[in-house]
Amino acid sequence: MALFRLSKATRRLQTSTLFLQLTRPVLSPPIPNPKTLTHSSPQSFTTYLFNSLNTHTRCLPNYVYIQENHNFRVFNPTQLVKNAGISTLGFEKKEEDEKKEEKIVKGCSWIDLYLPKNLVGYAHLARLDKPIGTWLLAWPCMWSITLAASPGSFPDFKMMALFGCGAFLLRGAGCTINDLLDRDIDTKVERTRLRPIASGALTRFQGLCFLGIQLFLGLGILLQLNLYSEILGASSLLLVFTYPLMKRFTFWPQAYLGLTFNWGALLGWTAIRGSLDPTIVLPLYFSGVCWTLVYDTIYAHQDKEDDLKVGVKSTALRFGDSTKEWVSGFGTACIGSLALSGFNANIGWPYFVFLTAASGQLAWQIWTVDLSSRADCNRKFVSNKWFGAMIFSGILFGRLLS
Repeated sequence: MALFRLSKATRRLQTSTLFLQLTRPVLSPPIPNPKTLTHSSPQSFTTYLFNSLNTHTRCLPNYVYIQENHNFRVFNPTQLVKNAGISTLGFEKKEEDEKKEEKIVKGCSWIDLYLPKNLVGYAHLARLDKPIGTWLLAWPCMWSITLAASPGSFPDFKMMALFGCGAFLLRGAGCTINDLLDRDIDTKVERTRLRPIASGALTRFQGLCFLGIQLFLGLGILLQLNLYSEILGASSLLLVFTYPLMKRFTFWPQAYLGLTFNWGALLGWTAIRGSLDPTIVLPLYFSGVCWTLVYDTIYAHQDKEDDLKVGVKSTALRFGDSTKEWVSGFGTACIGSLALSGFNANIGWPYFVFLTAASGQLAWQIWTVDLSSRADCNRKFVSNKWFGAMIFSGILFGRLLS
């Protein structure tokens, strides 16, 4: 059906009364108004209209001329059919399906696109597409190994590679343990309901087998260290296995995670020196715990509404509206402890320059984070890899110039 026709004799646009009644409620704001034109030629209005439209909008069936106020307005066919009393459920369902498909595609990672289907579930279980956890686990190890290096020397790169692989494996194992113990909780939380075990993509038995492989490979790395480090490293498994249970009993699971995630600050030093120096290593470890309290509290604000419904605890719920004040205190303690550790280690001045920059990055996180926005909380959480990199750079250059 043609929406309008142009008379050869008068060049005037006409349309039916029925058509006007159907389209009036769904028309967009007006384009040009011929009353404002001063052209004397009877063709000036039509020429003006087509010159004023973009090339891609000069499709006549999409426009309708309204005689009452002499306006051209965009015509929406779907809305027209609705106003005529004709069902559009088929069109709406198709649009909803397209939106769902688009959301699924956006949620896909390289794991879904490139790995064989039988490995996708295990890759998601180990969070291979989310390396931030590995970075947060590895940085305290790298700090400690570099701090233990001799003045004027580079750190032991072989040891750093071993600890990097160990962080990758242990983080994956921790995620597997977490998903096995939290299956019933994960199904009730929006962010975690599609995890492999919670969604049924993997069974618990498959998860246990995968955990056994991860721990076996981790043991192979641990056995390459000295005896002191082997004992110290093995003792961390108690923290790894019990951490997922803490959210059921205490509002401070983030502090327990800090004890777990920063064990490498103790282990890295002993792997190089064969013993612990409490004046250097303990402040370094404590700084890592405080750092974890900052970033994981921000992270926990993503799930605070679901956590309330499920009945689990977190520092995000404990601190509530006072979160920024609390994490500011932990951030200050983190920077102070890092400064004390570097001072006791007689490290060079570049360390304190980088420490100042890192403190600015941490302050930026705390002051600018929107705790009501899940996306912003996640962005600030992920940015902590740069905080860790700044501290590592400071220790490296400080040790080389000490």
